[in-house]
Amino acid sequence: MERLLHHERVTAPGESPGKWLYVLHGIYGAGRNWASVVRRVVRERPEWGGVLVDVRQHGASQGFSPPHTVAAAAADLQRLGDAIGEPAGLLGHSFGGKVALAYTRAAAFAGAVWIIDSTPAPGERRGSAWRMLEVLRSLPDRFESRDAAVRALQQQGIELPVAQWMATNLARAHGGYGWRFRLDAMQELLEDFARADLWDVVEAPPAGAQIHFVRAAESDVLTAAATEKIREAGRRNGRAHLHTLAGGHWLNADNPEGIVSLLTEHLPA
Repeated sequence: MERLLHHERVTAPGESPGKWLYVLHGIYGAGRNWASVVRRVVRERPEWGGVLVDVRQHGASQGFSPPHTVAAAAADLQRLGDAIGEPAGLLGHSFGGKVALAYTRAAAFAGAVWIIDSTPAPGERRGSAWRMLEVLRSLPDRFESRDAAVRALQQQGIELPVAQWMATNLARAHGGYGWRFRLDAMQELLEDFARADLWDVVEAPPAGAQIHFVRAAESDVLTAAATEKIREAGRRNGRAHLHTLAGGHWLNADNPEGIVSLLTEHLPA
């Protein structure tokens, strides 16, 4: 039996929703990063439930076989849908955004797709995720406590909130704490993210799909050229949409109200 992604369902109290929004986090993250936002959405739209997914080699979704690629992560999602019921909507943040687009292509997905501060474009191997990988490789494999890991990250120039968030990826191991994820797997995923080109999904979405990009106003993930390309695709096909919200890349922390408002307004009835 093939391994399934770890996931957690979120519903409004007492509700049995008929539609499920699969939520995909970014690199180094976990499904729980989006729990607060999704709880608010399903309270406003109780006919919807959320499925918080741990992408391969993240959180509790460990032990998946290589290759660790965007396409493999999308195939994992298809297996999950086969096992628990296909999604009616997708939300992907950052790395999860490309996974959502790859799933849309592979499954000919005909639902609502929300891409949160991510790009369909291939790109360079640079940015905060690559910097974090360098830092993690420079640190010991084990720490005596979570606080020790946070201090070590800070000493490498990582800001306290980010260091504390990264420390949620630690698990008890051999009398101390070690990273849940394998750094080599994170590098493989990042390398494929940089290679992957998903523009074809935006320019010619599967029948029935509506693709909503949400750009963080204080982030440079979506370049001006990419933003215009999305707008142009929308003008041509009527199914690619661009929204801009105040805040930085981590919109679930910077502007949860904005995301909740967009989703509750635009998720189909």
